[in-house]
Amino acid sequence: MVFVWSLVLSLHFLFLYSLLSFTFTSSFSLTHPNCRQYESHALLQFKEGFNINMTASYNPLSYPKTASWNASTDCCSWDGIKCDEHTNQVVLIDLRSSQLYGELSQLRYLNLSQSVFIGEIPPHVSQLSKLLHLDVGYTRAAYLKGSDVNLLTLKQSSLESIIHNLTKLEMLMLNYVTISSSLPDKLTNLTSMKSLSLYNSELYGEFPVGIFHLPNLKFLDLRLNPNLVGRLPEFQSSSLTTLALEETGFYGTLPVSIGKLSSLNNLIIDGSNFYGHIPSSLGNLTQLVQINLQHNKFSGDPSASLTNLTKLSKLSVGFNEFSFETISWIDNSNLKGEIPSWIMNLTNIVILSLSKNVFHGKLELDTFLKLKKLTYLNLSLNKLSLYNSKNLSHMTNSPIQVLQLVSCNLVEIPRFIRDLNDVVYLLLSNNNITSLPNWLGRKSSLQILSVPHNSLTGKISPSICNLKSLTHLELSFNNLSGNVPSCISNFSQYLEILALQRNKLSGLIPQTYLRGNTLQMIDFSNNNFLGQLPRALVNCGWLEYFDISHNNINDSFPFWLGDLPELKVLALSNNKFHGNISCPKNMICTFPKLHIIDLSHNEFSGNFPTEMIQSWKTMKTSNTSQLQYEENSIFSASNNLEYSETRNISYSFTMSNKGMIMVYDKLQEFYRMIAIDISSNKISGEIPKVIGDWKNLVLLNLSNNNLIGSIPSSLGKLSNLEALDLSFNGLSGKIPQQLTQLTFLGFFNVSFNNLTGPIPQNQQFSTFQSNSFEGNQDLCGNPLSKKCIDQPNPSASDDDHDSESFFEIEWKVSLIGYVGGLVAGVALGTTYSLQVLGWLKRFF
Repeated sequence: MVFVWSLVLSLHFLFLYSLLSFTFTSSFSLTHPNCRQYESHALLQFKEGFNINMTASYNPLSYPKTASWNASTDCCSWDGIKCDEHTNQVVLIDLRSSQLYGELSQLRYLNLSQSVFIGEIPPHVSQLSKLLHLDVGYTRAAYLKGSDVNLLTLKQSSLESIIHNLTKLEMLMLNYVTISSSLPDKLTNLTSMKSLSLYNSELYGEFPVGIFHLPNLKFLDLRLNPNLVGRLPEFQSSSLTTLALEETGFYGTLPVSIGKLSSLNNLIIDGSNFYGHIPSSLGNLTQLVQINLQHNKFSGDPSASLTNLTKLSKLSVGFNEFSFETISWIDNSNLKGEIPSWIMNLTNIVILSLSKNVFHGKLELDTFLKLKKLTYLNLSLNKLSLYNSKNLSHMTNSPIQVLQLVSCNLVEIPRFIRDLNDVVYLLLSNNNITSLPNWLGRKSSLQILSVPHNSLTGKISPSICNLKSLTHLELSFNNLSGNVPSCISNFSQYLEILALQRNKLSGLIPQTYLRGNTLQMIDFSNNNFLGQLPRALVNCGWLEYFDISHNNINDSFPFWLGDLPELKVLALSNNKFHGNISCPKNMICTFPKLHIIDLSHNEFSGNFPTEMIQSWKTMKTSNTSQLQYEENSIFSASNNLEYSETRNISYSFTMSNKGMIMVYDKLQEFYRMIAIDISSNKISGEIPKVIGDWKNLVLLNLSNNNLIGSIPSSLGKLSNLEALDLSFNGLSGKIPQQLTQLTFLGFFNVSFNNLTGPIPQNQQFSTFQSNSFEGNQDLCGNPLSKKCIDQPNPSASDDDHDSESFFEIEWKVSLIGYVGGLVAGVALGTTYSLQVLGWLKRFF
């Protein structure tokens, strides 16, 4: 019912498309005061096809809009009708909540794609016997935040009725519609069919081979139906322009007769089960623009089949079993040898990706400027030696937008980039580039400048702040020095990534951050910055990651960052931060999404920051999915059919974990890791019992401080804890037996404290080495050589253990006070006296 009523509510769109689209012309008139007569006539005909029924609209404010429609008035004045103010053509029909009731039996075009209809497609659709085009595809929950399931379903019986009744269908688009059945053989009766698209419809069974022989079929898309199986037939002449079988169960070899598909533009069969040699007849398909054969089991040398396809703009054959050594313009194929010169004959090539192969030899970069349609060039991760032409001709008409030259043995940024007016992404990491040329600041279209892991020296030129469109600036892992230009933190309103870590930069860190900026990641770690943190960082409302570790910052704890709604990582380690880790009175420093904080190796003092950490929501949340990072990626696309590339930007983070320095190269995947490191400071006082409420803690490092008192038994409630380091403090008392409940605990260190008594014994604790407990003279039990005289039963309950501990330490006091206690117990009631008797019974 939801679908039916939504159909009526959306009638303004459907009617405009089905009845009026053929009447709209591009004529321009200022003299005609009224709407067109044929448009008025068509609207009145439409009105006659419906009745007025008050129950047809849920909206209490609904009314019959079509009641005002009559031949004596201008249709542009009718309710629900809007005309263009210049041409007086009808441009909008809005009949929502109009109390219309009836059927659209004459409908020829029904397009509900990219809507959010939910539920079952009603079988009544099959009654639209004159329907030519039916498109209810892409009604998917991926368009709704937080969901990724198909919203519409179609029963097999309804599909069969559609096929049986709609015999004139020319287009059937059911993308993202869950069908969950096999396809009826009757589909082969739809001889007028031109486009059939069943993308991601959960189809299974054998695909009716006769569909390939439909005389008018041009477009066939069956992608993402892994349980749909079939083989390609022996083709006759065909009008097919697109054949898409990506990630299906299709198998077998490509038939020689595929060369008869003379109109084929796109062949997309990656991720299926094809095998064997590529037939040379494929080379006859000179209209091919895109071929994707990767992730199959093709073998042999396909060079003869592919080299004549000069209209190709994308060719992907990676992850197969090919044996050739000279074919080019292909991605991920483990190709060897030199790149052949005849590649420059591919004058229509748009995307040229040769990355992740083993090509070698010298290659003159400027030659690629001859490819007048080339927008994407990727030569990364080969063994090439790239160089510039000595006689550089200024060719300014190259359309290259994406240039990836990662690990290409470059010693300078290629000069031909200076003449690329449209370059957007420039990825040059892992080379030996020593400087950034001044002309780089004139690349006004540049959005990505990535030059990490090079040999850059000297200062960062202020000219870099001319790149007003920049979203990603990555200059990390170089030898840059001197002060950073003051403009670098606010030169682009689109800047998301600012990565300057692992250089020799000095002076103050950038101080200005304008309101409304889009910065998500700032990494200034491992430099020589000094001074205080700029308070303007509070303007970075999108900031997720802030790392200033390993510098000389001299400041107090930046509690004011606690208002940043998206901050997830705060790294301040190895600086000169000092004072209490606290929040001023009358303020709540919530740090709502913080899941990693590293304050280690500073000069913080005062008591353990219990109050402030208690206000951090992430410590107690049961829904860690809210800590997931915003999708941050480099996306590139061309005008070619379905070509795109996404390069996710991964945050890299270094911290001490399990006694080792660990590097998390893809930190976004570790959003569930709740980590607190306050080690190597001057924190005093006791570890609070409420720490047991921080149930999501994975890593807790409090080592090298001045903590005293006992280890709280409440730590045993930290069920997700994997690493606990309390070493080099002044802790005393026993190691709580409750810690044996921490089944995920993989690292435990309480060395060099004043702990006493037996080490808890269970399978988990037996994995810890003796150095986890050394420096505590009165500890005993495995794995130490010192054995305990009277080791308590590890299987005893908490109450029993506490009771036994009570008598083990205070038994003399208990016996001396027994008589008085017993008298008092009788006076107060039997409960207390029974407790005392129970204690005595266990003692003796």
